[in-house]
Amino acid sequence: MAAHIGLVKQLHCALLKTKLSALSAGIRRCSALSNSESHKQFTSKRVRRKFIDFFKEGYEHRVVPSTPVRPRGDPTLLFVNAGMNQFKPILLGCPDPRSEMVSYRRVVNSQKCVRAGGKHNDLEDVGKDVYHHTFFEMLGNWSFGDYFKVEACAMAWRLLTEEYGIPADRLYISYFSGDTANGLPADEETRLIWLSMGVRPDHVLPFGMKDNFWEMGETGPCGPCTEIHYDHIGNRNAAALVNADSPDVVEIWNLVFMQYNREVNGSLRPLPQCSVDTGMGLERLVTVLQGKRSNYDTDLFTPLLSAIHQCSKAPAYQGRTGEADVGQVDMAYRVLADHIRTLCVCIADGVYPGMTGAELVLRRILRRAVRFSTEVLQAPEGALASLVPTVAHILGDAYPELHIESERIMDLINQNEVQFLSSLKQGRRVIDRTLSNMDKDSAVFPASVAWSLHRNLGFPLDLIDLMLEEKGKMVDKKEMTVLEDEYEKLRFQSEEDDGNRVDQLDLHSLAELQSQGVPHTDDSQKYCYSLGSDGQYVFQSCRASVLALYCDGALVSEVNEGQCCGVILDQTSFYAEQGGQAHDQGYFTKDGLQDVLFPVKSVRLAGGYVVHQVTAGETLRTGDQVELHLDEANRLGCMVKHTTTHLLNFALRELLGPSVNQRGSHCTASRLRFDFSVKGSLSVSELQQVEELVQHIIRQNAEVYIEEVLLYKAKQITGLRTIDEVYPDPVRLVSVAVPVSDLLNSNTTEQASVELCCGTHLLRTGAIRDFVIVSERQMVKGISRILAVTGDEAKKAQETGQAMQEELESLAVQVEAASSLSMPAAQMLSKEVGLLMNAVDITPIPQWQRRELQTRLKAMQKTSNTTIRKLEIKEAASKAKELLVKHSNKPVVVDLIQTDSISLSGKVLCACQVPKGSASGSAIKWAHSVCARLGGNADGSTDVAKGVGNAASLTDITDILHWAEEFAQNKI
Repeated sequence: MAAHIGLVKQLHCALLKTKLSALSAGIRRCSALSNSESHKQFTSKRVRRKFIDFFKEGYEHRVVPSTPVRPRGDPTLLFVNAGMNQFKPILLGCPDPRSEMVSYRRVVNSQKCVRAGGKHNDLEDVGKDVYHHTFFEMLGNWSFGDYFKVEACAMAWRLLTEEYGIPADRLYISYFSGDTANGLPADEETRLIWLSMGVRPDHVLPFGMKDNFWEMGETGPCGPCTEIHYDHIGNRNAAALVNADSPDVVEIWNLVFMQYNREVNGSLRPLPQCSVDTGMGLERLVTVLQGKRSNYDTDLFTPLLSAIHQCSKAPAYQGRTGEADVGQVDMAYRVLADHIRTLCVCIADGVYPGMTGAELVLRRILRRAVRFSTEVLQAPEGALASLVPTVAHILGDAYPELHIESERIMDLINQNEVQFLSSLKQGRRVIDRTLSNMDKDSAVFPASVAWSLHRNLGFPLDLIDLMLEEKGKMVDKKEMTVLEDEYEKLRFQSEEDDGNRVDQLDLHSLAELQSQGVPHTDDSQKYCYSLGSDGQYVFQSCRASVLALYCDGALVSEVNEGQCCGVILDQTSFYAEQGGQAHDQGYFTKDGLQDVLFPVKSVRLAGGYVVHQVTAGETLRTGDQVELHLDEANRLGCMVKHTTTHLLNFALRELLGPSVNQRGSHCTASRLRFDFSVKGSLSVSELQQVEELVQHIIRQNAEVYIEEVLLYKAKQITGLRTIDEVYPDPVRLVSVAVPVSDLLNSNTTEQASVELCCGTHLLRTGAIRDFVIVSERQMVKGISRILAVTGDEAKKAQETGQAMQEELESLAVQVEAASSLSMPAAQMLSKEVGLLMNAVDITPIPQWQRRELQTRLKAMQKTSNTTIRKLEIKEAASKAKELLVKHSNKPVVVDLIQTDSISLSGKVLCACQVPKGSASGSAIKWAHSVCARLGGNADGSTDVAKGVGNAASLTDITDILHWAEEFAQNKI
């Protein structure tokens, strides 16, 4: 291993002298340049623009837009947290061969990044210092198999010292010093590059794996990196402060040279193609160029700090930290300025505050901001949302979606703020109630209650600690750690279950396939089907050759019976899971062994290869011929649901307006799921209209037109629906009822469902037969999820809904006449109403009908309960009269009335009365004393009072009755 790496090093060094001789003249002149431009000229917008233009115009880099902060199909990330995230398919060797990404060689961009939650989590540090952020912009340039160390270092040095005018003597360079345990030598090549460019030897410093070896994760591409650090002070030797956590000497740019792959067993293998990945935080660079010591003193933040001051009751921001920041006022300013940027960017990109994953992290960010806004800065409700236009002004030029989504962002922030402030009140009551029930001598607050407040009400843990500290209590930290670990374990287990996928090809196996000339899988036959004369779909049969087998992390020539493996064929009719459509199901048979089945568990795409996860029913070898047997019913079900999803998407936008945007979807043979942005849940009328429009298009039996077109032409079509995906070029266009040629030539004014889509679709909409929305609810504020069924399932849902409607009408007649019923009959009727309510809640029926039934049933339940209470009162009054007759000669009457009251289930009702104006006793004191012994409370006046106790606290009713009588006798 070490010998091989050493050989690579020698080869690089041999080329180094040639490259440097060509570059040295131009580079050396840069090191002597001083800061020729004033700090005021370097606005953040200009700094960002100059970086992009430098690589685009000077070094022919392709400008690639920032992706949204929600990762594209990467379950390992909560948020995009680095510039390289969107390029992982290239680094892993598996980009779609038809996509634009496969042509990337030199790339530059400014990527929106969020580090909060997960491995990179800066949330709790934000506000305490002047440089941590949850949202930041990562400026970066990349080379994928193009230039490497010499060019990367030269370009970086020229940009910093010449274009930005940073004095060379303020810059320090770190490089990789090697690691014996991993068999890695020092990166002498990089050290020599910097020295040859005129960097002083005492400014080029070696560091180990921790600081100067970058890894994507536990496995995957990695390599040595060289970092450029800036000394804010200057006129000294600050080498000792590099990588020493000094605020005076900070890293501004990291250049990563990806030349190895970390294998599953921990070893390192040279990559088949080397790449360069650089990253420089815009906020930190702007701080340097504007001559500031704090990121918050730059024009990326000062307009926000000014806006915060105007809407709060706090003194102006002074930039203090630690003990000097009395009352944490300046910390609160920084929290709000940082968090509102994160909220705006995330919400604009479709990540809304919620209860799981990235949505849960964003919810915590919002609530942390609300708490500092209202409690520390004394800002009024709504102040946080009022900062959104300022964020859009600062960042909107680079990210125009902030202007487009401003109103939605403000609405969501305001809604969530109101909800949180309400939760705060509720949480305080929970804490007070728990403290009142605790042993007064105990200083430890139950961790289970604190965890419930945190998970269910969204209470920040530090807020719980603060509120308890004020009362001299603290949470049991050991028990809290156990609860957190249990939660993480369950979450991890859930992710593991969700991630039970096909054994995907690793980077080296992909490279091996490509080096052997194994062609990408021809999967065009998945689209080879037609409508027969009988109206049934006919799917074309498919025979294929086994080109490769993948088992236990390696390519193999054969697998034996019972082994699970990945099979790559020269062609396939199976659909690989993508575009929100589930993979096909079915099996293979091998020539000569038609009775031996090879079940296909799943089908995935990897770098242009379709990988079928198969359990071998017999020995299978490369070169074998197989026949593919598609589960046609399952495929047709997926086609029905996918085409219906397009119709639903169209109907929602047509009826609710252009603000409706798809946020996710998934189609299986049995049902479809569709997530979309909308202010609140749909009304009954809106649900009916959406259903009716989709059903209308189904009844039309409209033709579905599918055609491959060039991507740039497709994007010119009016009304085209797209989502954040990397599309192939050419791309498949799916249009309902309007020919693609008419759309391309603008020969139609008809509104149509038209989307870019790789899925399999019906040829006519009539095969859907029927459509019913069986569920619609807000997943988080601003995002709704629809579940829908088609065909027989839709018809069944409609019939079930009608049956429930008829049952309700029958019960309604009985409820109206319930006052004439006996108590048992009235109670039975109430029970029947409750059972129907439960059935309506959980049974698949049209959602609009469910809402109507729920509304009526709630009213019927209320009427039924009122009737029962009246009957109970009537019965109790009758029994009370009997008691008065029975005890007419006693000055004090204490007795028990037995009842089957539903409203008092599990409770004991205590009613007390004394003669009006009596000086001998108080009804409220009497009731308080009795109810306290029953674990309850009472209310009323000196004449009449009543209260409720818990039946669970009652061991012997006779004792309570005696005690109540003695209490009254003593007062008299």
